[in-house]
Amino acid sequence: MPDFSTRSQAIEIMDDLQCQGEVVNQTLRELEFINRWLGGNAVTLDAVRQLTRDRKRTSFTIADLGCGGGDMLKLLADWGRKNNIKLTLTGIDANPHIIAFAKENCKDYPEISLEALDIFSPAFQERKFDIVTGTLFYHHFSNSQLAPFFTQLKSQTRLGIVINDIHRHWLAYHSIRLLTQIFSKSAMVKFDAPLSVLRAFSKKDLQEIFAKANITPTVFRWKWAFRWQVILSA
Repeated sequence: MPDFSTRSQAIEIMDDLQCQGEVVNQTLRELEFINRWLGGNAVTLDAVRQLTRDRKRTSFTIADLGCGGGDMLKLLADWGRKNNIKLTLTGIDANPHIIAFAKENCKDYPEISLEALDIFSPAFQERKFDIVTGTLFYHHFSNSQLAPFFTQLKSQTRLGIVINDIHRHWLAYHSIRLLTQIFSKSAMVKFDAPLSVLRAFSKKDLQEIFAKANITPTVFRWKWAFRWQVILSA
């Protein structure tokens, strides 16, 4: 039985920045389906709505960290188009092969640009955005990495930071493990998906990270399916 009392330090296949080819492409396609089917991407979109609501502005810059295949960016772009909001969207991922996939996936969205960039690099730290989002991204990093990163990131945002990540829970683990074993054709998804839950966060984990970062969340709530929705207002 896995240990759910603390975050796993095991490494996911996706963490290898050299991974490429059809195995990665198949994984990105399946992750898009999983997030859409479980409704997980809506957690990020809802938080962006909250940050932009009641603003007199009609244009915003948004960066999506760990953007993967660009599915969240397309969802945001569609929302912006539907509501006559001009969005300048930047997808950032450290794996250049994933960025290449995302560029093809987002080719019909001129408001989306994509960059292969390390979020801990000085080049990224010089950037500023209205909103920074991260969907199923932050569990790839340790608590000791995240606390100073969130402190830095807050200084880079004008409106706030959106966190949409997994609640570490035994039911979430066994559910995704079973679903991916039955339906997935990707060995990477079968391995990484349940491990992602083990690497994910309890409420206490996030509270400790925010305390070390000297940040008080504006919104901190549990959402289906086993997600934490957190808004750190600038």
